[in-house]
Formats: sequence, C-alpha cells, structure tokens
Amino acid sequence: MSIQILQIIRAAFEVMTWLIIGRVLLSWFKHNPHNPLIKFVYEITEPILAPFRRIIPMVGAIDFSPIVAIIALRLLETLILGILIKL
Repeated sequence: MSIQILQIIRAAFEVMTWLIIGRVLLSWFKHNPHNPLIKFVYEITEPILAPFRRIIPMVGAIDFSPIVAIIALRLLETLILGILIKL
C-alpha cells in the first residue's frame, strides 16, 4: 500500500479529531452560529456526533459523545490502517 495513501487517511482522521475538539471548545464560549467557519465545524462534525448522542445520555450539562466519538474514530483509523497495511 502506498505510504501517501496511508498518510492521507491518517491526516483525515486527525483533522476530524481536531474539528470535534474545536466544537467542544466552541461550546464553552459565546459565538456567532452564522459565522462560516463555525457553521463549517458544526456541519462537518454533526454527522459523527449525532449517532453517539442518541446512544449516550448527557450527564447533567456534560455531553460525553465527543469523547466517545474520538475514541471510535481512533479505533476505526487503527482498523482501516491495519487492513490497508496488510494488503
């Protein structure tokens, strides 16, 4: 398997992880939801976070879905890269 393809896959998972972290940080501060950058972060991360939100209830005001989503992304990345390396 080409090293470049593996690096692109790793980068994509890394970017998604940082976008989720950015979304968590945004939730701590007042922000303009109509800002194009903020809208982008929410639109990209929502499809990943929404399924976890349906499964994991909030504890008080704390949403654990981003933590679980990041763990799931890391596991998926490891699985995909492991399969591709063996090809």
